[in-house]
Amino acid sequence: MKNLKGRCIFAQSGGPTAVINASLAGGILQALDESNITGVLCAEHGIKGVLNENFYDMKKENIEELQALKFTPAMAFGSVRYKLKNFETDDTDYRKILEVFKKYDVRYFFYNGGNDSMDTCDKISAYMQKVGYEVNVIGIPKTIDNDLAETDHCPGYGSAAKYIATSITELSLDARIYGDPIVIIAEIMGRNAGWLAASAALSDECDLVYLPETPFSKEKFISDVKTVLDKKNYCIVAVSEGIKYINGKYVGEDESNTDVFGHTKLGGVCGALKSEIISQTGAKCKAIEFNILQRCAAHCASSTDIGEAYNAGKYAVKAAINGETDKMIAFKRIDDYSIDYVPVPLSKVANAEKSVPLNWINDTKNGMKQEFIDYARPLILGETQLEYENGLPKFAKLKKIPFKL
Repeated sequence: MKNLKGRCIFAQSGGPTAVINASLAGGILQALDESNITGVLCAEHGIKGVLNENFYDMKKENIEELQALKFTPAMAFGSVRYKLKNFETDDTDYRKILEVFKKYDVRYFFYNGGNDSMDTCDKISAYMQKVGYEVNVIGIPKTIDNDLAETDHCPGYGSAAKYIATSITELSLDARIYGDPIVIIAEIMGRNAGWLAASAALSDECDLVYLPETPFSKEKFISDVKTVLDKKNYCIVAVSEGIKYINGKYVGEDESNTDVFGHTKLGGVCGALKSEIISQTGAKCKAIEFNILQRCAAHCASSTDIGEAYNAGKYAVKAAINGETDKMIAFKRIDDYSIDYVPVPLSKVANAEKSVPLNWINDTKNGMKQEFIDYARPLILGETQLEYENGLPKFAKLKKIPFKL
């Protein structure tokens, strides 16, 4: 819907990345320059902030601090994991969102997140169209998991991949100092898609990589490790937290613990494998969970990732102003490496997952082929221009002044 005039709301959802605030910066700064946008608000804690009418006024922030968001990790206005029900069965939340949109004259809504966030975005857009309220709804992608459909890659993945490959290299250098047999197992995020664990292969020091795309066997794993140890005294292994046996059960599954979306919580994979290594090989073993470090290491962010994340927010606003709605800004790779920013239907993205192509995994299912390296390498290039103060990174400090009608 073109020529809409009113306020816009930005909100963030799901897990953070090192560059999700860069998308926010790109969107906010672009929105502040648009004459059709009469006010720029950010909701606290995602869609819950909309439901609770907790908004901050971006017109009252210093431009310099908004620009500093490009290099600031986490989520500047908080996140949420909240699943909207289908409005055909329960429209309570939707009626409240409509009330809020009308009250604050909201004509543009931008939701920055991953798979579940795009589902939320899609549902809100569909409801607003059903009731006839004119608002342009655009999803801004993010996820270190790199598993969003319809896009070449996702903002946040390149920086996480850079951190993982860097850490793998550093761990390898540390592992060999004593000359005694040692195995280091790095547990890397990724439930059903192994993009993050695969990025360990960007380091020449990574010996073995195991992804959820192929069934995991403890027996083969032990055999693979022994083969590496026979050649040298150390073995560096990257395992996805989502690796699972041939029967579909996750190696690190905790069946008693699920999130609001029904996902079984994972963890403890490297610990379980550590005991197997010690008992089966006699080698010393270190089990290391990268955990949230891989999504918040702004000091190791990729400048390519930062720039693309910023542009994702910027082009989301431009698309909305041009009349686009019910879309997500996707990345289309061109030639050797450049990116075009293309709106794609949210319905094609919501709740879909993109896995690592099986033909990018080596024949022995314990490493990556050159096709993956060629795909991922451009995403980690370039170093952040993060400023430092007193020896530590200098991040954005926002006023966060509540918006009042």
